Amino acid sequence: MRSPHKSALAVFAAVCFLAVAGVSQGKAPDWLRQAAAMPLPSYDKDVHAVVLHNEEVITVDSSGRLTTTERRAVRITQKDGKSDAVATAFYLSKFSNVKDFEAWLIAPGGAVTSFGKKETIDRISDPDDIYDEGRVKIINASSLADVGYVFGYTATVEDRPLFYQHQFHFQDTHPALRSRLTLNLPSGWRATSLTFNRDQVQPQISGTTYTWELTGLPAIKDEPMSPSFYNVVPRIAVNYGPEGTTASDKVFSSWKDVSVWATRLYEPKVVINEAIRAKTMELTANAKTELEKIRAIGTFVQNLQYISIDIGVGHGNGLIPRASDMVLGRGYGDCKDKANLMRAMLKVLGIDAFPVIIYSGDPTFVRAEWPSPRQFNHCIIAVKVSKETEGPTVIEHAGLGRLLIFDATDQFTPVGDLPDYLQGSNGLVLAGEQGGLFEMPVTPPDFNAWNRETEFSLSENGAISGKMVERITGQESRRPRTMLRSISNDDFRRSVEYWLTRGATAAKLVDLKPNDDHQNASFDMEIEFSAPLYGQLMQNRLLVFKPVVANRSSSVYLTEKSRENPISLESNLFREKVVIDLPAGFDVDEMPEPVKIATSFGSYETAYEVVDGKLHFTRSMMTKRTVVPVEKYDAVRDFFTKIRDAEQSPVVLIRK
Repeated sequence: MRSPHKSALAVFAAVCFLAVAGVSQGKAPDWLRQAAAMPLPSYDKDVHAVVLHNEEVITVDSSGRLTTTERRAVRITQKDGKSDAVATAFYLSKFSNVKDFEAWLIAPGGAVTSFGKKETIDRISDPDDIYDEGRVKIINASSLADVGYVFGYTATVEDRPLFYQHQFHFQDTHPALRSRLTLNLPSGWRATSLTFNRDQVQPQISGTTYTWELTGLPAIKDEPMSPSFYNVVPRIAVNYGPEGTTASDKVFSSWKDVSVWATRLYEPKVVINEAIRAKTMELTANAKTELEKIRAIGTFVQNLQYISIDIGVGHGNGLIPRASDMVLGRGYGDCKDKANLMRAMLKVLGIDAFPVIIYSGDPTFVRAEWPSPRQFNHCIIAVKVSKETEGPTVIEHAGLGRLLIFDATDQFTPVGDLPDYLQGSNGLVLAGEQGGLFEMPVTPPDFNAWNRETEFSLSENGAISGKMVERITGQESRRPRTMLRSISNDDFRRSVEYWLTRGATAAKLVDLKPNDDHQNASFDMEIEFSAPLYGQLMQNRLLVFKPVVANRSSSVYLTEKSRENPISLESNLFREKVVIDLPAGFDVDEMPEPVKIATSFGSYETAYEVVDGKLHFTRSMMTKRTVVPVEKYDAVRDFFTKIRDAEQSPVVLIRK
């Protein structure tokens, strides 16, 4: 399942430059010349481009077929904005047709360069797919554009929608002077809309023509720990169809409707043959508990090769899994294929399971108030379990009972855990009339823990040598596990050494022993290290050093005085115990005061103690998965500022 995004396509297109030869001088259309003449407000220097005109015009005929015309114009205001001089038109090769695709580049002096069929590149939309009917036409004028230029294009595509539903983003991260969606419907049809991320945008209605418009939209500021793009930019979701239509395969009035519709696609594909029976019994031969059986099957399915082959997407085939016997026989599949195979294998054991369609990459993307299959791009699984199976990803569903939620595609996250980019998401369990939207579990901070024990000796000249033991669990363990499997051992070692040098200048990695306990969502590292000039000896009398040798895995500092977007926090816990063998002939002269911070979204604590010539230092930090309103930014900034100050505070030793 896939939801193509034009921004991703533009990035992909940016490597494909037009040759100067072949383009021609021409005349820009009236709409583009009018947009280019619009005066610009003053913007901050980090605004690289301004969208002058952003428009979609959708015309629906009485049979439901669509003609969509997109018009977009952008003025380049900084050198980095040249990459916005790219036009894209997505289509399905066997289902839709690009009727018109043209672009123009207007120089500051008024000269116009035209681009058409000869300058158009046509390629597969997702280069990672083996086969994909989704294609994109591209005109890339970025090599010819410069500051002050205006780039515009028109793309007209004909197709037939799977659903009478549409989404429209009024802007990307750039400011937009005018943004408009126009929907032309046949007689007897009507439309309704929902607005996300701002007050309701009411359409102007003339007969069966609906127009939604916004003007003067400011740039979306790039700020650390912000919610995703989709939860910041204004966007609308539109439902349309013949007047009086309440339920069909194209119109949905409730999530139960969507579940009933999608269940019909999935259920016939659970096919059990002798090969599936035999493989299931082989995998679970030594499994004693329900969880062990689920784990054995889940690990096997995760490790099947992921291959997406999208055929007949325009007819809905991109939403339908392949039959489970076919997936096992071929040894590969995409997310819905893997979930479907796992359901079949569990069924052999008498364990029920249900597909769950979800949005991968943004836990807050799916909005409960808009029942639509268009909100999903991924499929996972909910396994019905007994009371003997417990864990942080087991939930109690009102109609289906105890469900263990699992992603059969993510090979770095075992049964019992769930990728953090899915946690807290709204997912749709496909169980006919019992199905519906529900919230994915969020694993607690102490499950996503980073526990560290550090011991090192400090010499009288400031050199240190010691050992660090990292014990990492839950989604925190996914990060080093992914890195260890994705790069060479030498590169992994270099990445750890680089991390050490961020805390201790010129640190050397003496030895490294990683241990991945994937089944239990755990990853350990034993690290031996040294740093020749860690402490600073002053006047041969004072020795100054920081007890914090290595940074936390994701140190975040919020320094801006003000902020425009809410703050998005993750669920995790970090704890460290440090024992420092102090050099003979020195006493502690100054030691930081202990810190204790408690807030509604997290906590932090430090402590210091000298015992038998050794300094014992502890620190712990916990944050909860939450989105803090921008009005409370000062509290969040103060929280992280105090943490930064505490972790940079030195200890001062004095020579006896």
